[in-house]
Amino acid sequence: MTTARRAAVPRLLAVPALAVLLAGCGIRATEVPTNFGPAPSRVQCSLAEPDVSTQAARGLPVQVFLLCGSSLVTVDRTVRVPDGAADSERRILVAQGLLDQLAAPPSAAEKEAGYSTDVRGGISVGGPRPGDPEDTLRLSTPPAGLTSYALAQVVCTFSDSAAAEGDGSVVLGGPGAEAPRRYECTDAVRARPGSKEPPSMDVAGE
Repeated sequence: MTTARRAAVPRLLAVPALAVLLAGCGIRATEVPTNFGPAPSRVQCSLAEPDVSTQAARGLPVQVFLLCGSSLVTVDRTVRVPDGAADSERRILVAQGLLDQLAAPPSAAEKEAGYSTDVRGGISVGGPRPGDPEDTLRLSTPPAGLTSYALAQVVCTFSDSAAAEGDGSVVLGGPGAEAPRRYECTDAVRARPGSKEPPSMDVAGE
């Protein structure tokens, strides 16, 4: 046997031996890289292009908070407010328009980006009753009757709009005799609307 052949024999014997060692360790010898499948998909929570369907309608530019993943994110909308409306009437019209936008199904582009809403249709909004603070908005559904997600959407949308005083809070009441409360949209609420309800306080004496 030539020197070259004698050197090749140990190398050939080492191949099956290595395979046995790998098998013993629970590792399967393979020449092809193991395929662990595609990386988990992630919700975008952002629109790749401007949503033409929401820009087509003319009206007052507003932003509403929709759900995406586990947090609240803003999207652009418009609401129609008649010219010449008094300030108090204008505020109610804006609030109703915002509610309607929150209850509307997200557009195709928004759905693809992962947006959704927990606000249901049919909710109406009115102004204060005697004894209520003048900036009170009374819903046809008690705020306590909304899901934590829906309440967070409504509070954060209203508090960041012309429907409220612009201080990051909004006074909400329901259709019954219960006193309204001031709700605040905080960073924690925007980040975890499902587990962190908007903090609220009694508005008696305001």
